[in-house]
Amino acid sequence: MSEKFPRSPYDTIGGLVYFPRMLDKIRLFAAGQLPEAYHPSLGDGFDGRCVRFLHVQYEDVRQQALSGRSDEEVLTWCYEHGRKPADEEIEIWSDFMRKRGWRDDSSDRVAFRLKEAGLEHRDKEAVTMFDFIDLDEGRIPPDFSKWQPPRFRPESRTGG
Repeated sequence: MSEKFPRSPYDTIGGLVYFPRMLDKIRLFAAGQLPEAYHPSLGDGFDGRCVRFLHVQYEDVRQQALSGRSDEEVLTWCYEHGRKPADEEIEIWSDFMRKRGWRDDSSDRVAFRLKEAGLEHRDKEAVTMFDFIDLDEGRIPPDFSKWQPPRFRPESRTGG
């Protein structure tokens, strides 16, 4: 079988980033299509952060994902058997995860992973781990330049 990449970590269900990607990884692994490099981190890393946020066990989510339930049904199951975060908690979680690697203790990890993947020439496109994942899997990360403070935008950097 040919290998396939899971969805982008930026994809959401119910406002929750990364969750759809985790479900894709589970299903692709079960089908023998998840790239081997991803196997050691199944249930760990961002997967682990996601299940801990929802107060559920990875193995239980894995069973639900493989039972034929839709992504939305698996998320509902997590809310019923773990916890249902408030909308503001989901917003905080998603914003934190989208920015992981940007001006935090994992910034060096983004640079390391870019170099490891031979993508260091694209470092301006990948300032977060989610950006790196998208680049590494052949996707173009979202353009968040509109959120840059005006003083950091290229058009406002004029000598003088």
